[in-house]
Amino acid sequence: MTTHTPIPAVRLNHAVLFVADLERSIDFYTSVFGMEVAAREPRAGAAFLRLTHGANHHDLGLFGIGADQVKRPGIGLYHLAWQVDTIEELEQARTTLANADAYTGESSHGATKSVYGKDPDGNEFEVMWMLPRAEWGRYEHEAPVERLDLVAEVDSWSGVRTAGRVVVEDAP
Repeated sequence: MTTHTPIPAVRLNHAVLFVADLERSIDFYTSVFGMEVAAREPRAGAAFLRLTHGANHHDLGLFGIGADQVKRPGIGLYHLAWQVDTIEELEQARTTLANADAYTGESSHGATKSVYGKDPDGNEFEVMWMLPRAEWGRYEHEAPVERLDLVAEVDSWSGVRTAGRVVVEDAP
């Protein structure tokens, strides 16, 4: 086995997707996730979107490749995971996805609680909330796939923030 010095990464900074219709995907991510377009690169047919409650330059890159390109199932990206700060925000995400006809399911993974969806190109994503680290217990080294009782989770964790959400003030 080759040994390397580990790269000290702490969190996924952004993801990039190839999409069939750039404008349709921009509309989906800005309406469903409330993202804003941070930049466009017309020469590459690309747009870079930012979550409005984050401090990142961009969280998602979209490159339009045209509807005539065939996506091969089972190759490439499986899903993205978007973290929310409170269990109430996860509950709202489920409603938003259902209203956008993008909801595909939900589960509990012990330390994380998740709802799942898909964008207009069928790219899957997860919206997840993480328990406070002190509450992980046995789940520190386990990631089960179990039924999510979101009502009970909201009752248990209401008001608990775990993502360190950054509120960006508007510049003068």
